[in-house]
Amino acid sequence: MRQANLIMMSAAMLLAACGGTKDAGKTDQVLIEKSDIKIEGKRMTPEALWAMGRIGGFAVSPDGKKIAYTVAYYSVPENKSNREVFVMNADGSENQQITHTPYQENEVTWIKGGTKLAFLSNDNGSSQLYEMNPDGSGRKQLTNYDGDIEGYSISPDGKKLLFISQVKTKESTVDKYPDLPKATGIIVTDLMYKHWDEWVTTAPHPFVADFDGNGISNIVDILNDEPYESPMKPWGGIEQLAWNMTSDKVAYTCRKKTGLEYAISTNSDIYIYDLNTKKTENITEENKGYDTNPQYSPDGKYIAWQSMERDGYEADLNRLFIMNLETGEKRFVSKAFESNVDAFVWGADAKVIYFTGVWHGESQIYALDLANDSVKAITSGMYDYEGVALFGDKLIAKRHSMSMGDEIYSVALNGSTTQLTQENKQIYDQLEMGKVEGRWMKTTDGKQMLTWVIYPPQFDPNKKYPTLLFCEGGPQSPVSQFWSYRWNFQIMAANDYIIVAPNRRGLPGFGVEWNEQISGDYGGQCMKDYFTAIDEMAKEPYVDKDRLGCVGASFGGFSVYWLAGHHDKRFKAFIAHDGIFNMEMQYLETEEKWFANWDMGGAYWEKQNPVAQRTFANSPHLFVEKWDTPILCIHGEKDYRILANQAMAAFDAAVMRGVPAELLIYPDENHWVLKPQNGVLWQRTFFEWLDKWVKKAPSK
Repeated sequence: MRQANLIMMSAAMLLAACGGTKDAGKTDQVLIEKSDIKIEGKRMTPEALWAMGRIGGFAVSPDGKKIAYTVAYYSVPENKSNREVFVMNADGSENQQITHTPYQENEVTWIKGGTKLAFLSNDNGSSQLYEMNPDGSGRKQLTNYDGDIEGYSISPDGKKLLFISQVKTKESTVDKYPDLPKATGIIVTDLMYKHWDEWVTTAPHPFVADFDGNGISNIVDILNDEPYESPMKPWGGIEQLAWNMTSDKVAYTCRKKTGLEYAISTNSDIYIYDLNTKKTENITEENKGYDTNPQYSPDGKYIAWQSMERDGYEADLNRLFIMNLETGEKRFVSKAFESNVDAFVWGADAKVIYFTGVWHGESQIYALDLANDSVKAITSGMYDYEGVALFGDKLIAKRHSMSMGDEIYSVALNGSTTQLTQENKQIYDQLEMGKVEGRWMKTTDGKQMLTWVIYPPQFDPNKKYPTLLFCEGGPQSPVSQFWSYRWNFQIMAANDYIIVAPNRRGLPGFGVEWNEQISGDYGGQCMKDYFTAIDEMAKEPYVDKDRLGCVGASFGGFSVYWLAGHHDKRFKAFIAHDGIFNMEMQYLETEEKWFANWDMGGAYWEKQNPVAQRTFANSPHLFVEKWDTPILCIHGEKDYRILANQAMAAFDAAVMRGVPAELLIYPDENHWVLKPQNGVLWQRTFFEWLDKWVKKAPSK
């Protein structure tokens, strides 16, 4: 996972975990509803995590009096989920579930002046647009498009529908050889033939159609059959497209490249398509990095978007730009905030932009005054906010922490908050959570590093506890107040482990220098930061320094493999999930080559490139002769970001070295574990390994 994609990922993960829409039909649907789980012992369990409802998107009615939102419910026995729609008053009262179906209602919005709710559902096996009354009655299908509708936005005047659907961009083997209809071979002639977890044969395109309130007509492909993506894979959605206020133009995000050019470049742009002239204008051509997520101002005079400066650097500072649509003047307005601008929304008067951003391990809501480009924090506390939107004279957002999953909050501009949903109250009431605290530690180069420490419930400082070092992925993803359904710190604490989670070098929220230091230095200062965190905590009398473990995923998995060859017997066991073991192979195997070029410093065959040579000299596989500690390797075979052979090679190396090892392979999972039974298996295997080699290790 990488910071540039966090916002898009949250929606994509939920859709994927819910089973998507492409393979869903009426015959295999099961109604899954809110769990009434009973928990013994007040400790978090895998079953408790999967029993939780997961709040998705939300929408405020035009009059500001109602809020609609979705919740996904999971069934471990059925190994699937479905999503339902809820409506509540603006103060959280009279909260009602208005759908009770086995389908996937999602992307809920208010239409027709707030008299109807629009949403996507797969009632008939494909994802189409529906409407219903705010009480759930009057369900009606509005589209019958040939393909799946993956996202949509109705124009401000209500007369047009902008929607996303896949178009075929690659010739298949059967296209080339019609007499071989059962052939399974795939012929590849250029790069980007795989992306994230799929073989690339299609691209998402934005379409505009006339909408009369009952159906669509006169459908136009804005990209006019070009072989490009808009929104961009793998996580882009409707947030990458925007209507102007007069409903005659659409701004869209696109990287107009294919094959090798696509694989090595992050240079996407914001284009404006004129529905009347059919002409397209690139408004960000001079910028060479990512330009994404356009939003028009309410007065129609400006457009805002997120922008990264450098081509190929996907973890570059995510800046907020605005452009005067009359003069063409562009302005970098978020200079005062030395971290990434994540979700954002225009204020009603177009004089302020509200956004979320990570600073010092917390994602807060900020107000950016466009009169002087000053930035002021609205919220505070040990929380992460996301998905901010206008809510009358307030804001509305989801909020979570290391001790609680997403709930919806209203946020006054003075920072006071009101919790509007209590989706999992019946579960939290049965649980005792461990304390979370932040500690600042002095690093080996004299800087200060924030480290989160999570303690077991009923923590007793007079006892000694086994302790885990958590290694974050990304490598530029923040250790903020995140809530995960796999890497959940509270379930680790519930198993009587202390968790040490440092914001080591390379993580956003501590300034540009801190964030950028990691590129080209994977085996350097960030590893020293890990040692600082665990060594400082090991000085505490309640930390059993003879029972330490080390766990992590993605870059965190790389960290585990690297630390296994350098830890000087600090740890009793390791767990690496989807980690990089052999850097030379990773350079060639990963699909997004821009990332490898930037973060590794170049190709391993560039012998005169000192940065690249330092990177590859620190490949974990080169230090296997020093491995002496039990290791569990986990990987998904549909992970095309880091291929599963990395884990297999690490496991084989450990076994051949005589090191106790275990391999957990998922043939049907990608970089994340999304299916309920696989998630429970992950948790059980995780703790069985740690309990065997760490918790039950002899203490001196």
